[in-house]
Amino acid sequence: MPLVLLLLLVPLMVILLTPWLLLQRYRAGKARRTARPWVATLNVAVMVFSAAFFIMSAAVTTIWIATTFTWSLAGLGIGALLGLLSAAVARWDVSGDSLHYTPNRLLVLLVTSVVAARVAYGLYRSALAALAGLSSSAVVDAFGVPESYAAGGVVIGYHLAFNAGVRMRIRAQRTPPPR
Repeated sequence: MPLVLLLLLVPLMVILLTPWLLLQRYRAGKARRTARPWVATLNVAVMVFSAAFFIMSAAVTTIWIATTFTWSLAGLGIGALLGLLSAAVARWDVSGDSLHYTPNRLLVLLVTSVVAARVAYGLYRSALAALAGLSSSAVVDAFGVPESYAAGGVVIGYHLAFNAGVRMRIRAQRTPPPR
């Protein structure tokens, strides 16, 4: 009995904590940071790895849900454009020997809102499907898997492009200007 209660309580706690987690994600995303070359390089490498597995999972999922790969690529493209824009409009400060950056609050809020909207929409569609008593295959279609992949693609594309922009800016800052 306690194990069953725990198994029911954990998903409920995750759902209840989601708004707080998204708020914390926004707060961390807009914070001023020191631009360290090794951190930027590691971030780009991890995001390339993440994007590769994301694309592979979208390709496999396309076997069952036809438009998943297309939506995933669209999400990655939109996210990459937002990430490049964010790197371009970020505030860059040089203090002493260090370079600091502050991401654009509006773009961080936009990407966080994409995730929040997708979570809310998924819960809403799942509740509607459950109330309608759809079969298991119709529930999967009703949940909006391609749209979920698109939202994930926006987040991955944004962070990949933004971190690549940070890395390029660090490299440009460290390179002395030609005489």
